[in-house]
Amino acid sequence: MIAQPASSESYRLRTDSLWWLFYWTLLALVFAGAIWQRFRLPLDPIADPDTWGYLSPALRKLTGAEFGHTNGRNFIYPGFVLLVLRLFADFRAITIAQHFLGLLAGAVFLLTWKRARIFVPNPRIGRVAHDLLGLAGAAIFLLQWQTIVFEKEIRPEGICAFALSITFYLLIQFLACFFLEHRRTATVAYAIALAFTAIFLASIKPSFGLASLFVLSPIIALFWRSGWWWQKVWFSLGFVFSAAVLLLPEHFLSRNDEMSRTFVPTTLFVVHAELIRDQLANDLAKNVSLPYSRDRLERLYLALRTEIEKSRTARQYAYHSVGFDADFLMYDPNSIAVQARREFRGDVTALCAFYRFYYGRIWEKRPLQVLAKVARQMQIFYLPYCRAYDPRISRKLGGDYRYSVVSLSDPMCRKVWMDYPPAVDFMNRTEELARRELRFRLLPIIPTAVLLMSISYLTWLAIALVLAVIVVLTSGRWRRLRFIAALVVFSFSFNAACCLEVATIISLENRRYMTVQMYSTLLAQLLGFWFILEFVVQMWERRRVAHAARVSGDRVPRSRTFLCEMNF
Repeated sequence: MIAQPASSESYRLRTDSLWWLFYWTLLALVFAGAIWQRFRLPLDPIADPDTWGYLSPALRKLTGAEFGHTNGRNFIYPGFVLLVLRLFADFRAITIAQHFLGLLAGAVFLLTWKRARIFVPNPRIGRVAHDLLGLAGAAIFLLQWQTIVFEKEIRPEGICAFALSITFYLLIQFLACFFLEHRRTATVAYAIALAFTAIFLASIKPSFGLASLFVLSPIIALFWRSGWWWQKVWFSLGFVFSAAVLLLPEHFLSRNDEMSRTFVPTTLFVVHAELIRDQLANDLAKNVSLPYSRDRLERLYLALRTEIEKSRTARQYAYHSVGFDADFLMYDPNSIAVQARREFRGDVTALCAFYRFYYGRIWEKRPLQVLAKVARQMQIFYLPYCRAYDPRISRKLGGDYRYSVVSLSDPMCRKVWMDYPPAVDFMNRTEELARRELRFRLLPIIPTAVLLMSISYLTWLAIALVLAVIVVLTSGRWRRLRFIAALVVFSFSFNAACCLEVATIISLENRRYMTVQMYSTLLAQLLGFWFILEFVVQMWERRRVAHAARVSGDRVPRSRTFLCEMNF
């Protein structure tokens, strides 16, 4: 009677040991493959026209000038570039540092996945299946080419995945400590850290601004918890300190950068140019009393109408969902942005006020049309497949390096980087790489997995939302899944918040706004898939118990069924 349990225990321990050996072997292979994929490529980073806004402050500081704002770019990523170049004086160190952070993001993905298991009491999906699912997600993230190429660019996208990984890990920890474990000190520590990383994320990539606010929303529950007075005080102090550290330097540095004031208002104006044109025409036709003279509005209306038509022929395939080329309206030397500035005689404050006024006016007078524009932009992310993923098998890096040379060969840029020898070496190596036909190829299994994730995203999202509603409406039967259901909805909503912000301000046709969400999209989708599996398995168990009761002719009490479900 005693030998059998001992034998079973020995078998279980041996099986667990074999599983952990297998798991850690797979984990080592995934990270070895990720390291090999990153370091078999040239380590020189890739530049584009936006790179100068991030690189210029660092180069100016390294050549004896002051560190400052350029082209409205937040100071944090340029500060990161400055730190790396100051320490290593080699541009390849930027790529290496970002590769290291990308690998850390993969490790944090696994930690987040393991910690999320606490939200499902008595899980029906075993630990082996759960760990394999998380490892598959980490492998997709680490081995997908878009992650690796992002890490090679001198842009904040190179560190966004790491920032996202820390943000979601801290979010999971806060939710677990506050709602499930009731650990006061840990709750406050994770809440403060989450506030810091959320502000950090929104600073390095403003398209995460709304999503960062959304991430902080669960912390509001802390202020409703009675008896946690000191925890509320400490969090408030930590939040103020985090905001001061990250936002005050940006405030002072941006004062001398005109584009920091003009970029968002101008973007709002040019992206919504057609709606504003129509509203201008309507206001002029009805002779509406406005804070601007009729002559000025007529000139701006005629100029805007003309430039919209010009933009359609300049680049016919740019911003297809908008119907014209917003970049032409913003950046062409003779387009509407320049003409509007001339109309206001260089008064930036008055010009931005006009842009904001008419953007607000189309919301007031044409809300349905603006909402239709937002809806069209949101569809770009979700339909017909999720565009946070890029399932291409290969990427031509030779063209990227040729673009780097062109992007940094402007006389103004050259004048600065010529005074910094490591930058000269970097440009020489980049010119050499531009002459080579470099191509980054992946084994078909990873692009295939990415393709499957992209085409199944909307399906899993819809199923998860329906099941979450069922869990809420029948909380007694599905009480076990209420926390994971909430987490899944929250995770999917994070991506929706990112897309909503971009769709409201600019356009999701710029793929960077979508592909930078790959980490959060992948995590949300896997959490949703796990939730669906848990729901389906529990439903199957209920049917099996009910069938067994009918076969035996016995009626299983409701309380007994519930206890069986909970494995008590």
